Amino acid sequence: MPELPDITIYLESLERRISGRKLERIRLANPFLLRTVEPKPEDLYGRTIVGFHRIGKRVVLELEGKFFLVIHLMIAGRLHWKEAGAKIPGKVGHAAFDFANGTLLLTEAGTKKRASLHCVSEVEALNKLDPGGFEVLGCGENEFAAQLRKENHTLKRALTDPHLFSGIGNSYSDEILHHARLSPLKQTRTLNDEEIQRLHSSVRSVMLMWIERLRKETGEGFPEKVTAFREGMAVHGRHKKPCPVCGTAVQRIAYAQNECNYCPRCQTGGKLLADRAFSRLLKDDWPRTIEELEERMVGR
Repeated sequence: MPELPDITIYLESLERRISGRKLERIRLANPFLLRTVEPKPEDLYGRTIVGFHRIGKRVVLELEGKFFLVIHLMIAGRLHWKEAGAKIPGKVGHAAFDFANGTLLLTEAGTKKRASLHCVSEVEALNKLDPGGFEVLGCGENEFAAQLRKENHTLKRALTDPHLFSGIGNSYSDEILHHARLSPLKQTRTLNDEEIQRLHSSVRSVMLMWIERLRKETGEGFPEKVTAFREGMAVHGRHKKPCPVCGTAVQRIAYAQNECNYCPRCQTGGKLLADRAFSRLLKDDWPRTIEELEERMVGR
């Protein structure tokens, strides 16, 4: 799912192309994409794009007259900038937003179509789509600490909860926790002040680093390679590959449709976190430490 750095680059790229441009038409290939009835898409035709915003992981285009297009890409949704009047792709195409200088296409890979489009008017209606999480690049350390300790969850869950923090998902939470040298399963209310300070600093450092990195990578083009697994990530998507800090093999915990990646030496004091599926299956045979895991790998 595109997260804060990805959405930031999408918005910057769109601003360069359609700021001050009039929306000519919206073509819907999938009627289920649109989740609102009023205003109708046609009510936005001919209106000028006057603002670009992010709400959590949503892309928000503001049009004159306090109208808003809110696009939630979910996991597999992506945006593409094409020539004016470009055809909507068959299997993956959802919608096209036409401008005189080009067309913005919305696609979604996979069989589960979860992406959404809301057409809303007035700021109050827009605010109802906001999960309410704190903007991590804007909140101070004390605010961050209070939000983190509001409820007792694992750090992984807390960072990815849109009601607590805005724009952090599965990918960058792994990177943040590795940077902060904290276990993804550590409980939020067990954190001491130094750990919270470290985590707050890591959130800012990781997010700003990746925004700048993606900005340079995109240049004046349009971000077409938006992915959860990027070259240069420390642990996310790097199962069994060496940690860039200590060289230990990155481990993972699989759950639901996601996975959590971490370095057992940098983050968990050498302990392997229990994977629900495999640790229950293997029981006593499940390795508990890096040393046990390495011994078994040598014996294979």
